[in-house]
Amino acid sequence: MSAAADKIREASQEVPGSPCQAASCSVSAPPNRRTSVSHVSAQSSIKRTMRLFTVSTLLLFFLSSGLALQIQCYQCEEMTHDCSTPEFIVNCTVNVQDMCQKEVLVKDDGIHYRKSCASSGACLIASSGYQQFCTGKLNSVCITCCNTPLCNGPRQKKRPQPSAAITLTTPHHSVFSLYILLLVSSTLC
Repeated sequence: MSAAADKIREASQEVPGSPCQAASCSVSAPPNRRTSVSHVSAQSSIKRTMRLFTVSTLLLFFLSSGLALQIQCYQCEEMTHDCSTPEFIVNCTVNVQDMCQKEVLVKDDGIHYRKSCASSGACLIASSGYQQFCTGKLNSVCITCCNTPLCNGPRQKKRPQPSAAITLTTPHHSVFSLYILLLVSSTLC
């Protein structure tokens, strides 16, 4: 043992009533600095791996569930034909424009279409404000909002309702909020 350990043992043997008696006292050497540094490094590596796993899982969940951060919509201004062709597809602004908007205007010279990306708040306010003018007659203005890719295109033919046994439900916002909370808590640890 080292000289320091011998001195500590001798000093404790000289003190009467000391719990360290001559044969039973042992002084351990200070921990190896290299061992403690590698232990801390291993812990931080595990934390990084867990964060990466969490973020990867959330990203996979968002992409597979349709909760992607960007939506595509048709975009045109006052066209006399329904501009639902590939050249009118645009990528909406990420995390800002989360809906597609479609305006159908009935004018003297026929039906005009105006399509664009929109934020959910602005689109819903506009559609509710023009609700009374959506008559289908001359000077009618109908504004609709939707939140799936290219949903402001032509109306899809109605499909028959699937049986209740195979009906799939989309994830609710509470699940989305739970995953965001998990992501934030894992990155702060």
